[in-house]
Amino acid sequence: MTTVVLSLGANLGDRRKALLTAVRSLKPDNVSEVYETPPWGDDEQPTYYNVACIATADRSATEWLEVADACERAAGRIRDPDRRFGPRVLDVDIVAAWSASGEPVFCTDPRLTLPHPRAHLRAFVLVPWLSIDATAAIPGKGRVRDLLRDRGLAADARTLRRVGGLESGHDA
Repeated sequence: MTTVVLSLGANLGDRRKALLTAVRSLKPDNVSEVYETPPWGDDEQPTYYNVACIATADRSATEWLEVADACERAAGRIRDPDRRFGPRVLDVDIVAAWSASGEPVFCTDPRLTLPHPRAHLRAFVLVPWLSIDATAAIPGKGRVRDLLRDRGLAADARTLRRVGGLESGHDA
């Protein structure tokens, strides 16, 4: 059994529907509310809807990555190598993982780095995660609650807007 924290985001099409479809495929134990967030790294695109999920299953971290990739493909995601932070119909990232014994999983595979190397810098990952796990911590980086006290992250966190649960309808 592996427990993972997943961060999902979408800013093209029906964002809420894309997230809901992916969450149904992932079958998580817990899902945050939806947060509307400004784009990260490229301001010339629509706002995102983001959620965090915590899931436990009999899968390795690499198998979780395969499931995440399958969700993105099913949503119609096409990766543009020239636009790393470009718009997307769905993005599913594995933020962190723990083994059945509760030990953090560390990975430096070219396709999967765990914990996620930039999660500790992104309020759109940390705020939804903290909302479903008050003890959230990124292995090697610290408690999410403490990370969000950083001046820059705190300012970013104030730009997030809760827009309800996944089941509350389609995009406004």
